[in-house]
Amino acid sequence: MSGAIFRIVLACALLVAPLAAEAQPAKVPRIGVIAGEAPNKSDCVDALKRGLGELGYVEGKTHVFELRWADGHMEAFPSLAADLVQQKVDLLVSAAGPAAEAVKQSTTSIPIVLASSFYPVELGVIASLAHPGGNVTGLAHFTPELMAKRVQLLKEIAPAASRFAVLRPPGRVHDLVVRDMAAAARQLGVQLQVLEVRRVEDFPAAFDKAGGARAEAVTSTQAPFFFQNNARIAQLALKHRLPSLSGEPNAAEAGALLFYGPSIIDGCQRAARYVDRILKGAKPADLPVELPTRFELVINLKTAKALGLTVPQSMLVRADRLIQ
Repeated sequence: MSGAIFRIVLACALLVAPLAAEAQPAKVPRIGVIAGEAPNKSDCVDALKRGLGELGYVEGKTHVFELRWADGHMEAFPSLAADLVQQKVDLLVSAAGPAAEAVKQSTTSIPIVLASSFYPVELGVIASLAHPGGNVTGLAHFTPELMAKRVQLLKEIAPAASRFAVLRPPGRVHDLVVRDMAAAARQLGVQLQVLEVRRVEDFPAAFDKAGGARAEAVTSTQAPFFFQNNARIAQLALKHRLPSLSGEPNAAEAGALLFYGPSIIDGCQRAARYVDRILKGAKPADLPVELPTRFELVINLKTAKALGLTVPQSMLVRADRLIQ
């Protein structure tokens, strides 16, 4: 090849190379999401999508979701997390509180956003709220103060009660919830009767035990399993004449006497800001974990009437919603 021809070929190659580079489509980030419920039933997934939309994200154009859900079976979280890691997603979102441990254990390299988490420091998911370290950040919803507040509210609406039943599934996080509830109960002169439930079929027997031990009110730890059975638990509580408090979304609408807890929907929507910052280059270790800023008290007055309870005026004025 002559020198002149070589120079022409080289010049053409240099011109074509930038054009080829420009023609390469930008990589669309893949966001893996683990939820407790199917997407069409998960308010948290809806809130996350809404939050991203408000930040200018368009699903299918700026990002795609890889959705996995446990359908109420907490034991499925590790395999769901492992599957998403194997799919090589760019970011993981834990949209179910109990999933945080499984997601954390699945990878040390993929960034993780907790849309909802329970006791992330105590469970070793993060180093601290201010400095999470590693590849995990997001929101923490369960605190000792929240558990204490739930016990206090149950005592307030049933002031003569001296024994509360607590429904719980197995698991470390539920050990922590019971620990903090018990500490608050001792200060109020209340004993806790802890009843483990693993399956739907366990609920009637658990309530029979609570009645046999003369429990005077009932509450529970928190899990997708309880959320799926809001109405069943409320019906059994009413059948056994037990005032009930739940932290599960829509529990009061399903018949529980009281709901008290942080707005999970608000937290899931706020998680979108973490996703946005990480996709733009921020490191999870540098983003402090947030605590809830909004709490809601809902009272079901129909259930109170059915139980023959008079709700204190002080609670009525503090309630965010009353179900008539």
